[in-house]
Amino acid sequence: MVSSWFLLRALAIFAPLTSVLGQYDTPAHLPLLLDATAEELTAGLDAGDFTSVDLVNAYVGRILQVNSTLHMVTEINPDAWTIAKELDEERAQGKCRGPLHGLPILIKNNIGTADEMNNTAGSWSLVGARLPRDSTLAAKLRAAGAILLGKTNLSQWANYRSSNSSNGWSAYGGQTYGAYYPGQDPSGSSSGSGVSASLGLAFGTLGTETDGSIISPSQQNNIVGIKPTVGLTSRSLVIPISEHQDSPGPMARTVKDAAYILQAIVGPDQYDNYTTAIPWASNASNVSEPDYVAACTFDALKGKRIGVPRNAIGRRTASTAPIYDAFEAALSVLREAGATVVDNTNYTAYAEYLNSTAEGTVLDADFAPDLAAYLSELIYNPQGVETLADVRNFTRTFPLEDYPDRNTADFDEALALNFTNTDYEAWQAYEEDLYLGGEGGLLGALSTYNLDAVVVPADYASGISAIIGGPVITVPLGAFPSNTTVVTNRRGDLNATAPNIPFGLAFAGALWSEADLIGFAYAYEQRTNVRKKVHPYIEATIELVDVVGS
Repeated sequence: MVSSWFLLRALAIFAPLTSVLGQYDTPAHLPLLLDATAEELTAGLDAGDFTSVDLVNAYVGRILQVNSTLHMVTEINPDAWTIAKELDEERAQGKCRGPLHGLPILIKNNIGTADEMNNTAGSWSLVGARLPRDSTLAAKLRAAGAILLGKTNLSQWANYRSSNSSNGWSAYGGQTYGAYYPGQDPSGSSSGSGVSASLGLAFGTLGTETDGSIISPSQQNNIVGIKPTVGLTSRSLVIPISEHQDSPGPMARTVKDAAYILQAIVGPDQYDNYTTAIPWASNASNVSEPDYVAACTFDALKGKRIGVPRNAIGRRTASTAPIYDAFEAALSVLREAGATVVDNTNYTAYAEYLNSTAEGTVLDADFAPDLAAYLSELIYNPQGVETLADVRNFTRTFPLEDYPDRNTADFDEALALNFTNTDYEAWQAYEEDLYLGGEGGLLGALSTYNLDAVVVPADYASGISAIIGGPVITVPLGAFPSNTTVVTNRRGDLNATAPNIPFGLAFAGALWSEADLIGFAYAYEQRTNVRKKVHPYIEATIELVDVVGS
């Protein structure tokens, strides 16, 4: 296997070429890749203004321009050019697989692919390991015509290794930084996916969430993130934390682009029995598959009841004032869009939730057996890691894993349990979660106040939905002003709060309500266009005009 470092160095020969490529005749109008949408890219491909090979060249060039600073991509797919050429040939012959045909996408480095790319969760223990097949997510994207361009860095083991590490750091990929302030905390664990989508380094990206790992990096990188209902998207051959909470989903620059990606990856899967709960998975259900793209309508909020659970978002303080003020302004936008905003739709058991240890118990109980199940599927396992205990031993003894400076507290806690997810103690904890997030939490509020969804600042969105496996979507809301005091993370190595760092607005709802949430987020997005008002401090400059005709 070729390491990511050597692969990126080899590809770096492409970068100097871009300075001369502009000499070729090119169409007068080509979309700028920082904000290019799926529909704009597809229109250009259909018109022959550029090819999918051109897109791969442009996106790879953009990655190489900023990767040495931000470290968001761990490796480029060496097959990307061949795949793009094949998809260009299909298009020329009148064949189109769908709206993602020929569009490059980056996926998180815990989503398995049966190709030359690694799938490591950021650990050297899995470098060179091989899978028997693509993950279902990767297979669905390929079938839809998407080009798997590469893998993005993540917080190691999806933020389930250390109590003293930093968001966006992995032993294999290094430290990812956000693009809105030097040294920015990119948030985690889908850090590289968030940064990559925000800077237009691919059409869109995939992340995974257990609790916050799509929503948080999406909001802090000024993009849209959708964390689906657990089971709507398959977890097969995705390196796990918890079968009860893990949920892969799209991260993109617009709501509609995220909806296009979601449409391609949902559905039942023989390798993930949680997907059998999808309402339209059974022919006998009389429920049709939602059209997530069609849900993107300007009037989606009209006549809807949107709750505000004040006890779940805390109080306005000097440090949080920019978020709270932007949130109040957003509520006015919702009202102007025709929604009834119902205030104080509080979660009755929220104080209990804050003091509960049930979620941690569920994750710890799932982690060891779920990880062992993944490792058992490897057809080549160069380090021979078969259990969580093996992974911990490797992490503590392999120098590049940075132990003990970054500890193994999450591993230790999971291994210290004297039960697993098949035991009664784990079921008790899960039942507690279902009450705290259900009757005593989000689902109870939806029922009591007859709500279509709740809306909160994205900082407060993930947890209550995570413990019941519910969906959340975040959309750009604003950014911290120029006079913001810089606050570092717990290690002191990242700027967690600083001028220009973005934040988001989140809609959360009942299980399987993604189409509704997408509509609400789209209606808000179209009225505000916040993303285009917040600009990164560093940008890639290579565009299609630099590569078309080369």
